Amino acid sequence: MKVNPPASTTPAENRALPALLVVSALALGIILLPFYAAIMWGSIIALLFTPLYRWLLPRVRQRLNVAALLTLMVVLLMVVLPLALVAASLVSEAAWVYQRLQSGELNPAQYFHGVFDALPTWVTTILDRFGLVSFDSLQRRLTAALTQGTQFIATQTFSIGQNTFEFVASVFITLYLAFFLIRDGNAVVHALWQGMPLAPKHKQDLLQKFVTVIRATVKGNLLVAAIQGALGGIGFWALGVSGALLWAVLMAFLSLVPAVGAGMVWLPVAVYFLLAGALGKSLVLTAYGVLVIGLVDNLLRPILVGKDTRMPDYIVMISTLGGMAVFGINGFVLGPVIAAMFMAVWHIHVKTQGPHHDLGFQ
Repeated sequence: MKVNPPASTTPAENRALPALLVVSALALGIILLPFYAAIMWGSIIALLFTPLYRWLLPRVRQRLNVAALLTLMVVLLMVVLPLALVAASLVSEAAWVYQRLQSGELNPAQYFHGVFDALPTWVTTILDRFGLVSFDSLQRRLTAALTQGTQFIATQTFSIGQNTFEFVASVFITLYLAFFLIRDGNAVVHALWQGMPLAPKHKQDLLQKFVTVIRATVKGNLLVAAIQGALGGIGFWALGVSGALLWAVLMAFLSLVPAVGAGMVWLPVAVYFLLAGALGKSLVLTAYGVLVIGLVDNLLRPILVGKDTRMPDYIVMISTLGGMAVFGINGFVLGPVIAAMFMAVWHIHVKTQGPHHDLGFQ
């Protein structure tokens, strides 16, 4: 005898289902937490390269797997392999610089001694107020800071070497997930769309904000940072600065942070050249930094990022720095995305509750 299920659910069942959904979602989040970076970048790759996948589909006779595989090969050649080569070169150069520092072949104290002797009187007066007028005192502080820096470089270098398997596994998971998200992304988005308990207009606003911030942050900021870092590294190499690749990576990293930029690297080096008596190098590096490196930021960032995010600069800066402090390098994406999602949700809340709740977010 077949028993038909009841047509309606009880209030207890209605309360139990959301609780079960929350518990299962938390459990899934705990399981996936070790791979959050791979999942995030797999999703970002799918989001950025889906237009290429759609362009390829009619050219491979609508064969989904072939189009997704070709898209993934483009990602591998354009993104993964260049990053792997840069990472390998960075590890090698970091180890080389560390060995020279340990052996004494590279002695920054000698360079700072010449700079210290060339300082004007008003600068030494300021240093005297902080107890740094003695070069021996300054050298001890610089040596302590340098020791900590080189230890960090060595630790990271050895860590990268020891965690090669983990890195390769993360890359594999990223590409594996990106393949299926590129191929089945529409179905995944549709399922999430149907499950969100929001009005269609609100869901559209959230989706649009999420896609806009992701594309602006990754496609715009990351590309600008890479170009600025590459130009800065070329300039340092041409001027004979040691560890040009390390400086290039540092400039690219700082370029991700609004209101800081690559000038935090090239400007102190230009000042060092000036105090060390290399006036020509100082002028060349200053002109190159302002007219070339800085111009890239001023020209390309508005074109690639634009004003679509509608986020104030101070929120972008704070969320980027906070995201990096919490999530590491992945925070330069997660920080602005979380801030943008909060602003979008708050804007929806304002629409439903009244304008008196607004905080001025656009």
